[in-house]
Amino acid sequence: SALFSSENRSKTCNVLHVDVNGNARRNILRDVAVATGAVVLAGNPGLASAAEAKDRTEGYAVQHSEREWAYILSGQQYNILRQGGTERPNSSILEGEDRRGTFVCAGCGTPLFESSGKFHSGTGWPSFATALPGVEVEDVNPVQMSLAGAELRCGTCGGHLGDVFNDGMLFVNTPAFKSGKRHCIDGAALVFKPAGGSPEVFGDTPPPGNKGSGLPSFLEPPKITPR
Repeated sequence: SALFSSENRSKTCNVLHVDVNGNARRNILRDVAVATGAVVLAGNPGLASAAEAKDRTEGYAVQHSEREWAYILSGQQYNILRQGGTERPNSSILEGEDRRGTFVCAGCGTPLFESSGKFHSGTGWPSFATALPGVEVEDVNPVQMSLAGAELRCGTCGGHLGDVFNDGMLFVNTPAFKSGKRHCIDGAALVFKPAGGSPEVFGDTPPPGNKGSGLPSFLEPPKITPR
């Protein structure tokens, strides 16, 4: 995967901290990272990145004006890909997609992830252990990568996809345990193309009969069976 530099990251991927409105922060130890990272970087200026922020248009092969993107994409796709938004957990049909195939960018069709690397992390977002070369990874210092992860973009159009974290070994018996990484992706940024030639599935489609609370599965309250 290619690298890019950015001073301002739009979001992170927290598997532990979800507010009462269901707006999950998707970064393990995010609250600690801000304070700890600042202290460590202050004492080790050599770790800090001097790179300038990179926008989502300049330098990418596929470019459109923001008005054109707003016309091409659905509202949810535009919010994520072009504005760096975050969808609610368990809101994408692709979280439960387990067929063989390829996940491509909803903005430009670039192949980004293979189904062989997909696993269920329990966070409510589609998760992958590995990425294809079409995925661009934010170039961050080692401290930030360890504590707050790095942003992922489509390397062809610059669309925001999600974040990658070095916590793959937490997910035993999944492909992430071997790769050591968890690519936490907004489903609406993707389109799934099944290997058998079945109709493609757009990630901004909600799961059928979705009546969940929007919480990651491990934060759902226990089900109580009435007597």
